[in-house]
Order: sequence, then C-alpha cells, then structure tokens
Amino acid sequence: MLHATHLIVGIVLTTVAATTGIQGPLPVTVTRDIVYGTAGGVALKLDLARPESSDGPLPALVFIHGGGWQLGDKADFEPMIQQFATFGYVAVSVGYRLAPEYPWPAQIEDVKCAIRYLRANAAEHGIDPERIAAAGHSAGGHLALLTGFMRPEDGYEGDGGHPGVSSSVQAVVNVCGPTDLRVWRASPESQAEAKEATGKDFEEVLADFAGTADRNAPVIAEASPITYITEAAPPVLTFHGSIDPVVPVEQATLLHEALDEAGVQHHKLVILEGADHGFGEAMHLIRILSGSLRFADKWLKGITTGNAVQTVTE
Repeated sequence: MLHATHLIVGIVLTTVAATTGIQGPLPVTVTRDIVYGTAGGVALKLDLARPESSDGPLPALVFIHGGGWQLGDKADFEPMIQQFATFGYVAVSVGYRLAPEYPWPAQIEDVKCAIRYLRANAAEHGIDPERIAAAGHSAGGHLALLTGFMRPEDGYEGDGGHPGVSSSVQAVVNVCGPTDLRVWRASPESQAEAKEATGKDFEEVLADFAGTADRNAPVIAEASPITYITEAAPPVLTFHGSIDPVVPVEQATLLHEALDEAGVQHHKLVILEGADHGFGEAMHLIRILSGSLRFADKWLKGITTGNAVQTVTE
C-alpha cells in the first residue's frame, strides 16, 4: 500500500511539474527518527527529506498525520515528504504524542516544538527559517490550523525544547480537519463504523483527546482552531470532501467564513464534490497534491507559474 501511494504521489507531482514549468524532480535524501524534543519523558521524533544538493536554504513543508489524535504515525507521510523534497523543499513528517495516554494539549505542544526545532536548527538542515508551512489531514489538518493561528501568548508552546524560538508558520494546508469542535459531530453511520472498527465512536475519540465530549466545556473551545483566528493568520488552503461523514463539510465553511470575518485576505476553500473523508479516488488526490504544490510554491517560493492557487475564497 505504501509503495502504491508513493507511486501515485510521484506521478501526480511529476505531471504537475511537466505541465506548469515547476522545477523537479531532484534526487533526495531521507533522514528518519530525528529527535526534535522531549516531553513527558518521551523522545519526540520527525523524519526529514531534502534534495541532495541546493544553492541555498530551502523552504520547509511540515506534514502532520491524522488518526483522531490517537492513531497514525509519521511514516504515513513518507511518500509525501520524499516526493515534495524532489521539488525543492525540505519536507518533514512529525510524530507527536497520542491520546488517550497523552491528552490535549500534548499534540499541539509537540507540533509547535517541532517547528521550533526546525527553526533553531535551520542551518544544519538547509532550511530558510522564514519560509515554513504546516499541512495535515483530518486531525493533522486540525493541528496544522492551530499551528498557523496560535500565538505564544495563548500558552501552548509546551516545554519540549528550544524555548524562545518562534513556532509560527507562513502558510497552512488543511485537508478535512475539524475546525470548531463545539459543533463537530460525525454522522451516525460513521460513528457506527468507527465503533465496529476500533471499539470507539467519535464521541469517545473526542473525550480521549480533550478529556470530555461536552461541547460546552471550555477545553473544547480551547482546542478549536476557529477560536484563534485573527487578521494576522497566514494564508490557508483547505480541501474538503462534499460528503465527508467524519468531519462534515460545514466545518470547512465555518472556518473560511471566520477567516473572512477576521479580515484574512489570503485563503481558499476547495470543496471536492463526491469526496468523503479518505479521498480514495485518484482525481481527488490529484487536485489535493497539485493544488498544495502550487500553493506552497506561491507562498514559500513566490512562484505563480501555471494555474497558481488564487488567494480568494471560493
């Protein structure tokens, strides 16, 4: 399955390069299990892919895996980081502590620690510390949005390492992440399927993550990206399936309405008609990967070759 995903990602991104004039592909090197911090007695690790050579520091793309904040692994994004590195990025997949053993805010503290590590060690890894983006799917999209919107004064930097270094990012790609947990509810059908597959429905998943599934509890608002939106938010690109039963598409429309209301100028919502939460069809994956590459090139490299992502809400 991993090989098949690697092949699909490679074909899609190579096709994008051929049709738009984007540079690539370049030979890459991958370094796994880099320790980026320590929290709760756990060594926090990331995998990093980069071109074998470059003319100078490169922008970084930080991928955050999904899995309901309690499943998944940084290896899930290995095909993605290898392929994005071929197009002139330092591409990173971050591991983070999982619920229920480590509930909120462990996950966002770890992701922010990873960003600080990359910025503090930018010279070692050939990264331009002023050009870093976060991207994720599902729970990873949720964490990517929090990384983009939160500020140090919000109090979620954690103590994993590299204090005093900025954890900000310059752009965010959100793929069907929950944005307002106060009103997020999966469909009854997906609840039943999750219960059968994992022994937990999504109400239990939320309780494992936040300590409660009570939508009126303060922690639910505190863990919602929409809470932290200000005019200073970085550019945001969202992809969301129109028939997503796990994270209903209304979560995406609420996000972009809030970005509009806050005066954020550069954001775009792409609703993929007929797509669910997993994006199993190749045509949906093509739109996500090609759109993400163009978005990253625009905001991290200043390249608008071809059909660059527009900076307006659809």
